[in-house]
Amino acid sequence: MAEIVRTEFVLGGQRSGKSRRAELLARQWLEASPAHGAVLVATGQAWDAEMHERIARHQADRAVRVPGMVTVEEPLALAGAVRQHSAAHTLIVVDCLTLWLTNLMMPADPATVRDETAVIAAGDELCAAIADAPGPLVLVGNEIGLGVIPMGREVRAFVDALGRLNQQVAAACNRVTLMAAGLPLTLKDRT
Repeated sequence: MAEIVRTEFVLGGQRSGKSRRAELLARQWLEASPAHGAVLVATGQAWDAEMHERIARHQADRAVRVPGMVTVEEPLALAGAVRQHSAAHTLIVVDCLTLWLTNLMMPADPATVRDETAVIAAGDELCAAIADAPGPLVLVGNEIGLGVIPMGREVRAFVDALGRLNQQVAAACNRVTLMAAGLPLTLKDRT
């Protein structure tokens, strides 16, 4: 049984069990008291048919695994969504920071691309919302910096930005959990 702390950052690779851990924490929170609520802030956007199917599958699976968790879609204004939905009796799951950063740096409309300064400011704003949140938060993100240096300036800039964001969020959270093969490894625990 996982212990719920005020803020937890769950990161790992694709299919490592990150979202499952976040869902487990949300389910435990909801089961602990009838006064508790849970909100999933989903950052993904369906830009193609495969992503649309993936999102629909995640929604259906999550409804079975965590009945009672409300989903809010917010691809860009993440700090505002955390501030809006956070309450002492409500656990918020943000899934995921990697897609949020993708939305900021590689939007469908190239005219809305954020530069490095704006991306860092968005991370700072998110961390301030994490610090101010009256209720528990579980944030999910990918760790993609363990492989070779990617080819292409834009991809390297994204990997660098995600590494910075992960460090910012890890510093702001009480617990940081790395997931590998469905197993949690606690990297930081200040409960």
